[in-house]
Amino acid sequence: MTIFALAYQAELRDQQTGKHLERTSIYVRLLADRLAGLPQYRGYLTPAYISGLEKSAPLHDIGKVGVPDSILLKPGKLTYEEMEQMKKHCEYGARILRRAEEKLGFRSFLSIAIQLAMHHHERWDGQGYPQGLAGERIPVSARIMALADVYDALSTTRPYKKAFSHQECLRIITEKRGTNFDPQVVDAFLECEATFERTSRELSDESRPVEGSPVRSTRALANPRKSRAISTAILP
Repeated sequence: MTIFALAYQAELRDQQTGKHLERTSIYVRLLADRLAGLPQYRGYLTPAYISGLEKSAPLHDIGKVGVPDSILLKPGKLTYEEMEQMKKHCEYGARILRRAEEKLGFRSFLSIAIQLAMHHHERWDGQGYPQGLAGERIPVSARIMALADVYDALSTTRPYKKAFSHQECLRIITEKRGTNFDPQVVDAFLECEATFERTSRELSDESRPVEGSPVRSTRALANPRKSRAISTAILP
């Protein structure tokens, strides 16, 4: 419970809510359930593993407790130095969780949580951080978490952006298939994207206009260059 309290504290500092933790937990289960049907994952993505993955998802950004507010809450673009400091949240989170697991004295779902904290900003093409892992060298748990986390970032309001519509999230994630994201994870997402949309709507942080909605267009989406710049800032 202490670890989960720290995770919630990190989200509060990042102007998130507990619903972000709940949404991403649902997203990772949806993706893992789809991938479990593939031959190469049947012996790995077992019901017990998927349950551990779902429990671990809220801990992926726990390392943000070590990032200064001046960086975490900055509404504008981060400088190179600030971005380098922000990237350290992956290592901070893994370190916190390793110490917690050592205190337990036995292997638990925290082993998965460590993978998520450390590697959820790695990219399929090797251009991510903190270790620049590529392809299947990235733990499958982190590949799943990466897409779930980015979908939630895109589809919700953040200090530096409005929420994108579900269709815009689909477009961005599909475009990043094979670069940012494992192609099979993207394919799994496309199989259950309607459930992602419903979850995002039902567990919305607030009632707010959605960027790119049919009711009212926005300048960000009217300007594809600006829209792409915002989405690039969100993606790992």
